[in-house]
Amino acid sequence: MTDSTVEKQVVVRPDPDRLSAAVARRLLSRIAKRVAEGKNAHVSLTGGSMGGRVLSAVAADPRTAEIDWSLVHFWWSDERFVPRGSAERNDTDAYAALLDHIDIPAGNIHTMAGSTDGLDLDAAAAAYADELARFADPAVGAWPSFDVCFLGVGPDAHIASLFPDRQEITVTDRATLPVRESPKPPPERITMTRPVINSSKRVWLVLAGADKASALGLALAGASYQSVPAAGAKGRKRTVFFVDEAAAGKVPPELIDSTY
Repeated sequence: MTDSTVEKQVVVRPDPDRLSAAVARRLLSRIAKRVAEGKNAHVSLTGGSMGGRVLSAVAADPRTAEIDWSLVHFWWSDERFVPRGSAERNDTDAYAALLDHIDIPAGNIHTMAGSTDGLDLDAAAAAYADELARFADPAVGAWPSFDVCFLGVGPDAHIASLFPDRQEITVTDRATLPVRESPKPPPERITMTRPVINSSKRVWLVLAGADKASALGLALAGASYQSVPAAGAKGRKRTVFFVDEAAAGKVPPELIDSTY
């Protein structure tokens, strides 16, 4: 077992619904603690079915009404470069699941540009880097220190829009990147780079389904992040894989954290 494996925790719940509810409770506890101290909380969201499920579970939790959302900022680790409002965009699901249901200032929701916003793909990626820089924490870089960075994991082990064996996963000198000819449609995307993701205090990877079991196993086994991007995701304080039983089929029992 490698050191990188030891540093990662795995939390298992029986099914996607109970998994998303457990993640939502932990997210609300983390946000509530932060805002109770009068501090801003920065959260980077993800798309996919589990990203939406978690946000729906947050919206359904009674504690959501008690949060001072004016101190919370939402970001995205990646976005599809399609028109705003498209069902393909990650932020469309986020608004429907949670953001339209809470009292949060519009300026606290940091979406990436769409293809109809008058910017080309390169300019849109640069604009998001500029937005990140407005909230930069000098201790980590030209971007905020995310309290939680959510990531989905594809069957190919991609995270955000960082796909296996592509140039984007190796870039360390920029905060954001345009992605062209994505192996998963739509072909044009914007993504955060690994340094931004890995400067987060907590990286939470949420995945469900038997088709994710191999990717999870490789990520926990310490595979090369260039071929298995999920293996390279690591929070400064904690890295947790939240998974359902179907995805956990290849997880060594000693890695499963039963205290969560």
